[in-house]
Amino acid sequence: MKKIMVATDFSERSDRALMRAKLLARQFNATITLVHVVDDDQPRRIVDVERDESALLLRQSAETLANDDGVTCETRVILASPFAGIIQGVEEIGPDLLVIGPHRRRMLKDVFIGTTAERTIRLVDCPVLMVNAPPRGNYRHVMQTTDLSEGSRDALQSILPLEIGSEARNSMLFVFEAPALRLAMSHTMSKDDREHYLAAAQKNASRELTEFLSAAKLGNVMPMVRHRTTAAHHEILKSAVTERADLIVLSTHGKTGLAKLLIGSVTEHVLRSSTIDVLAIPAGSRK
Repeated sequence: MKKIMVATDFSERSDRALMRAKLLARQFNATITLVHVVDDDQPRRIVDVERDESALLLRQSAETLANDDGVTCETRVILASPFAGIIQGVEEIGPDLLVIGPHRRRMLKDVFIGTTAERTIRLVDCPVLMVNAPPRGNYRHVMQTTDLSEGSRDALQSILPLEIGSEARNSMLFVFEAPALRLAMSHTMSKDDREHYLAAAQKNASRELTEFLSAAKLGNVMPMVRHRTTAAHHEILKSAVTERADLIVLSTHGKTGLAKLLIGSVTEHVLRSSTIDVLAIPAGSRK
């Protein structure tokens, strides 16, 4: 990881993103490009004032990073809508990682068009780190997730050069199904039969995950399987809390195909609900 882009709107949410980017930059000797987008759909005189004020604030932040933390930081002000400006910044800067703060929930608007974070992740070609928790040091437990698909494997391999979990405990979660327990007639199974069936399903899931990890060559990763009893994103979030993970890694590849473009995907639900940092690997992520 050599180049980190941070999108900021100068809010407390964005401050979290910058704090995390600073830790990563110091850990990997990377540079930061701090980007602010000024909405250009307003009177020109207002755009000019906001551009100048934003440039000053960015320069002050860059000077603080250089003088207090020894981190090289460049700045850029982009005139565009917030969403389009972030996309433009990624295309021009070509970062290894885009870091953003948690999105501002706006209820109905989020439901119909998605958040800026979700729309960004669909279109950029670099991993996106959403910083939900106040940074308190380097990551200690990175919990990756997979559906065992080829797309998931490729996505997880694509972030290996980031080495974001190089100093952390790494695990891989696979949420498996037990179809017979969801059938209408499952209540006719005895308790022992249900337990035996679930144990067999868990054993099979563990074997499949072990084979996936061996073939993918993802390094020293501890396999974890969890039976899906609720929505998949609930299982992921519950596992992250139980295992005390401080970073969840999700791929928008996998078996969902075009479903990932729709509101309601597992990644989008986790992004909206997680209080833990989330690293999303978008389709087309650079290797």
